[in-house]
Amino acid sequence: MSERGAAGPGPAAIQVSRIMRPDDANIAGNVHGGTILKMIEEAGAIISTRHCNSQAGEPCVAALARVERTDFLSPMCIGEVANVSAEITYTSRHSVEVQVNVMSENILTGAKKVTNKATLWYVPLSLKNVNKVLEVPPIQYARKEQEDEGKKRYEEQKLDRLETKQRNGDMIFPVINPDRQTKEPHTVGYSQSSLIHLVGPSDCTLLGFVHGGVTMKLMDEVAGIVAARHCKTNIVTASVDAINFHEKIKKGSVITISGRMTFTSNKSMEIEVFVDADPFVDEPRERYRAVSAFFTYVSLSKEGKPLPVPQLLTETEDEKRRFEEGKGRYLQTKAKRQAQMQQAARQ
Repeated sequence: MSERGAAGPGPAAIQVSRIMRPDDANIAGNVHGGTILKMIEEAGAIISTRHCNSQAGEPCVAALARVERTDFLSPMCIGEVANVSAEITYTSRHSVEVQVNVMSENILTGAKKVTNKATLWYVPLSLKNVNKVLEVPPIQYARKEQEDEGKKRYEEQKLDRLETKQRNGDMIFPVINPDRQTKEPHTVGYSQSSLIHLVGPSDCTLLGFVHGGVTMKLMDEVAGIVAARHCKTNIVTASVDAINFHEKIKKGSVITISGRMTFTSNKSMEIEVFVDADPFVDEPRERYRAVSAFFTYVSLSKEGKPLPVPQLLTETEDEKRRFEEGKGRYLQTKAKRQAQMQQAARQ
């Protein structure tokens, strides 16, 4: 791991590099989106934990609270090196904003390309009391505008987290061994999938709670299964909408990661993924919703070219409602992307 200087007090910006191995990728050789998300979170956790411990006070570990929407700009392949750079761009009283860039490098030719850009939010939790959120040392800004822009981003993500938590009561019942022969292809029920995972020590931070990157990797696996069952082709992660970590998941919990198709366009599909936790070791409590997010996938040919996505067949009123909501998100994202392209063309 190499480091470079930062603009303000606290730890320097960091860069983490790792070569992509066969177990990081799908059968077509494309690196799993979940693998990249896990690396992004690890880099963010390192720099934010260092910063939060840069001044005298209670020792703490930075816990992931939210990941903003991230697009997978180009695929990464086995044998390439992933260079993940992270930098703190804003601090509030109790949270840290980290911006991360991922670049793939072909070590044979030296060719490099940007594959991901992500923004993550962390909160410092005391090592003495995991329910105690500590204050964050402030950073210095080169310009007042940087602080104002950061504060605006902070308020926007805070509002979105509240809205997401309010609509988070919807449950997906686990589907472990469904009889798919009785379900019509391309329906929600046909591709709906679940994964059950026992949280072990290797999944957790020093505080005994699951790393955000571990959770995101499991979510991407389930979303990928849903997408593959729907298309029956090679699929890759195209983007992930904001991931909200509502509650911590403790070591020894059993988590159920469930995914269902919500919307399809001609060349993409949206999958909603929930993570529900059943803590039964030490302090039993009712199952609770820990994390939620929307993943977008695309279907690819053997040559890596985009393929048409089969239309999702909705059967119930809830499925139709979720389809329309997904369509709204799709059109909103499409319009935003077109506006950014027009703005870039004028510059």
